[in-house]
Amino acid sequence: MTSTSLENAELVLPTSRDEAVHAFGDGSGVAVLGGGTILMPELSYGRLRPKRVLLLQDAGLSGVARNGGSLTIGAMTTVAELEQGPEPLGTAARNVADHEIRAQATLGGNLCAPAGGATPRGDLQAALIALGAQVKTAGKDGERTEPIEDFLAAPDRRLVLEVEIEEPQRAGYAAAHRPHAHAYTIVAVCAAETSAGLRVGLTGAGPSGVRAHSVEDALAAGASTQEAAQKALDDAQLQDDALASAWYRQRLLPVLVRRALDDLEGGT
Repeated sequence: MTSTSLENAELVLPTSRDEAVHAFGDGSGVAVLGGGTILMPELSYGRLRPKRVLLLQDAGLSGVARNGGSLTIGAMTTVAELEQGPEPLGTAARNVADHEIRAQATLGGNLCAPAGGATPRGDLQAALIALGAQVKTAGKDGERTEPIEDFLAAPDRRLVLEVEIEEPQRAGYAAAHRPHAHAYTIVAVCAAETSAGLRVGLTGAGPSGVRAHSVEDALAAGASTQEAAQKALDDAQLQDDALASAWYRQRLLPVLVRRALDDLEGGT
């Protein structure tokens, strides 16, 4: 592991997973640099002033390993590498911004970033929720693995190491993008059926990815697709941001849920 300095921040370049975990420590004053698509602007404009910047490109945290019907994906795997992944993750990855950003942005960075805003933040969270992702992290209390919903609900200072997902039996995806050179996602909906049943994930419906339990429960109770889609509003925490208003999202969300469910049914 080597280190240098950048202005008042120490740059640390771990060369193994263990070194990365040790350098991260409890996360206090540490900024983690994956692809840099979100962090670098924050550093450049002085909105973030960490004591230490952890560069993970040589830490052995990238790549995809297949084990039966599941995949383990390293946190430093780029979004571009996920484009050929199982649905709906592959489609979600292909819908992240543009090729240049996808080639730099990482799974870990996208998972940790808040959804919304004028950047492609959290675009993969809906797909990971739908696929029942398990997130392995390291922090002051050691390593742990937890469901993605728990990770997103309490995002304390932890270093994402890898994510495990199950390949679904069928899946559906629908999204709306703002007309822009980067085509940033306003709202995205992913539905997937795995061995654990049907799960529906939402992006752009709250401060981070949201699992649409109300939609799943309505379908299990025999509701029509249209009726179940309306239930997504019960799970959402809609807010205004640079991409769209909460009012617009309120009208958009049920439409996209219905489309994603129809897409899933079409994949039967």
